Order: sequence, then structure tokens, then C-alpha cells
Amino acid sequence: MLDSFTKKRIEKILSIYIEAKVPKQVRNQIRLSYKFRGNSVTLNEEQPAYIGDGWTEMPVAQFRYEESKWKIYWQDSKRKWHFVDDFAPQDDFEKQLEIVDNDSRGMFWG
Repeated sequence: MLDSFTKKRIEKILSIYIEAKVPKQVRNQIRLSYKFRGNSVTLNEEQPAYIGDGWTEMPVAQFRYEESKWKIYWQDSKRKWHFVDDFAPQDDFEKQLEIVDNDSRGMFWG
């Protein structure tokens, strides 16, 4: 389980990232969110549901804090998470978020 200091730090980093990433004028069409679970945080993209008033959530990437390092995971079509071994685990969460944000191979952003 992430300690409260680390969790608050990650929440602040992701809140600033989301505010900068999604322009205000399109937030009724797309938004980003995140969820904590144990030692992981999942970054999600949300779009309005086709039916009803809800939003559809699609995972973008998952960051797991393992062995005192942040590791990046991607999700396949069967909703199974896979470690991205191309990117070395880092102790700096922001560097891992930057890798996902830049996504030169289209692995995370659809």
C-alpha cells in the first residue's frame, strides 16, 4: 500500500497533468481520471457513454510501485496488464508519466 505522503504527491502530480492535458473547451467530450489500488495508480481516459448520461472509462496506463521503483504497464484487449520492459523502472513517478504522455509508439493513447 502506498504511504499517504506518496499518494498525496501522486494525486497532485496527476491533477496538474490532467488540468494541462485536457483543454477546458473539450472536457464535456473527453476527460482523464485516475484510481489508486494498493501500490498502483491507473490513468484512465473517459468519454460520454453512447447510451445514458454516464461516462465510459478506458485505461491508458498503470503505474505500479514495486521494489521502490515505478513500473509502467499497458492493458491488452482482454483487460490483462503487461509490464512495459522497454522502459526501465524509475524512482521518479513524473519521468514515467512523461514516457506515457509522449507515447511515440501509440501503446497507451488510442
